[in-house]
Amino acid sequence: MGTAALTLTLSSAYADGSNNSGTDAGGVSNVLNGQVNLNSQQANLNLNSTNVAGNISGSAVSGGNAIDITTMNNTNVTNSQYVSTSNIGSDVYANVNNVGGTTDLESQAVCNSASISMDPTSTNVNSTQECKATDPSATVTANVSNTMNDVTIASSAIGNTFEEDTNAPFGTVQNNQINHSAVNASTTANTLNVGGNLTATASAVGNTGQIIHYATGN
Repeated sequence: MGTAALTLTLSSAYADGSNNSGTDAGGVSNVLNGQVNLNSQQANLNLNSTNVAGNISGSAVSGGNAIDITTMNNTNVTNSQYVSTSNIGSDVYANVNNVGGTTDLESQAVCNSASISMDPTSTNVNSTQECKATDPSATVTANVSNTMNDVTIASSAIGNTFEEDTNAPFGTVQNNQINHSAVNASTTANTLNVGGNLTATASAVGNTGQIIHYATGN
């Protein structure tokens, strides 16, 4: 499972909360993000399809807090994300038959997601994520038959996910992730007569982070 890809997908799907930024007299951007979610989120997809000449793509995404920050100058980022709720759930039910192209079915659930990308001289990031949802869960139940191309079926559930990348030669990152929740992912698939490749996955992760600092030669 590619963490970076997952983070970007979720961030674009349900960005929610506040993002207050400014630039001080020294030309440094200050980004202050504080997100609190106390309510349940549930996404459901019911898909029944027969005789499709092209591709089929179906997904359900449920999340508590998400932020995507991109800057091109020196930046200080303070990120705080907190979730306390009974449910963050995503469920996909699909019956698919006679598909001429590819079939892609996906269910994703995440408490907190942060993606930070910067291209300056110096950066500083301080991020804290806390997930207290009872049960972030993602499920897929699929019946797929008579397809001419590849079939991909995936469920993924994450408590906290953090990604930071920068070209800056100087910078510090403080990443704190706390997960109190049970995290569950389930994929159930019945397939018949698949003309291409078949991939079925289920992924459940409490905390995950990816930090990339590129060498600039400076």
